[in-house]
Amino acid sequence: MLNRVTGRVLTPQGWRLAEVSMAQRIVTIRELSVPELAGLDPAELPVVLPGFIDLHVHGAVGRDVMQGGDAALEVARFHARHGTTAMLATTMTACEADIERALRGVRRSMEALVPEGARILGVHLEGPFISEQRLGAQPPAVMRGDMARIRRWQALAPILALTLAPEIEGHLALIPELVAQGMRVQLGHTAGSYDDGVKALQAGATGFTHLFNGMSEMSHRQPGIACAALAHAEFAEIIPDLQHVQPGAILAALRAIPKAYGITDATPATGMPDGEYTLGTQRVFKCMGCVRLALGDSLAGSALTMDQALRNLVSLGLDLADASNRLSRFPADYLGLADRGRIEVGAWSDLVSLDAELMVQRVWVQGREIPIAPGRNGPEIIARASA
Repeated sequence: MLNRVTGRVLTPQGWRLAEVSMAQRIVTIRELSVPELAGLDPAELPVVLPGFIDLHVHGAVGRDVMQGGDAALEVARFHARHGTTAMLATTMTACEADIERALRGVRRSMEALVPEGARILGVHLEGPFISEQRLGAQPPAVMRGDMARIRRWQALAPILALTLAPEIEGHLALIPELVAQGMRVQLGHTAGSYDDGVKALQAGATGFTHLFNGMSEMSHRQPGIACAALAHAEFAEIIPDLQHVQPGAILAALRAIPKAYGITDATPATGMPDGEYTLGTQRVFKCMGCVRLALGDSLAGSALTMDQALRNLVSLGLDLADASNRLSRFPADYLGLADRGRIEVGAWSDLVSLDAELMVQRVWVQGREIPIAPGRNGPEIIARASA
């Protein structure tokens, strides 16, 4: 029995008024006939987009990937209700025992196939190979990277993305080995220079972790890591919550970096009321949608969801197809996944259906529809869909 959805469907070839039929993978995309469209206002049809792919998510609903156990499952279930169909469970800087507990929990969650949740593709190891000078909300438990430790961790759960500071001694030499192991190396939480960034890209690094945040700033006389991204990168993460990065800087990045893509950097405070929470071993406080360290004023991840990220990008003037690509197709391209992040025959049936105000109506993960409780997805910024 095939599932079906009809609407204004975004395909790699553009918008189509069509019916998508699906099992685990997309079976057909059938254009609606003239008789079927009779009496219909196409603008009132649902918008059908590829499901969102979040490559940097720490938590939600009070759960943190670092807790291990079934925490990643609960995180994946929450984010699926907001249109995320695939994700990387993201770790924090911590002692080896805590990181290994988190990795074992992710492995178990992946093997459970996340019932009613987003598909966990693997791990984004955000720490501990970072700079003490650019910790942000990361705890001060940094380590120098070494392949023996990384291989041991890779055996516990598949590490698909790894953040490091390239200026730390020995890290540049690690990059080719990490790439050979199938990891995407990202530059982040770094005090490195522009030249450090360029050398890392030449060594095989391909990404930047939450661009502009947790890295040396861009100056016309002392260009930092962010400038290396703007000048040379094809891919970079950016947090489009309109708090971590101001709109003008977001637009500049999207213009400079062809496949800059959005991530949530969501924390356990996501989906929860204002108050105090934990992020790894850090105490954080959520207030009016913003998450900061409880002591000090540093931003500490976000309370963003990917559907809100879509609305935010559209509110900045992005065409809906462009905004969608930056939350689905480009993250898939970054990981080299040709069968995710796009609606075409043979791709995984990861879809999200939205109304004219870009509010999530229905979500399918590998052809299975995810239950969505009514009224859960209230907008913070409402943008009309123009497809």
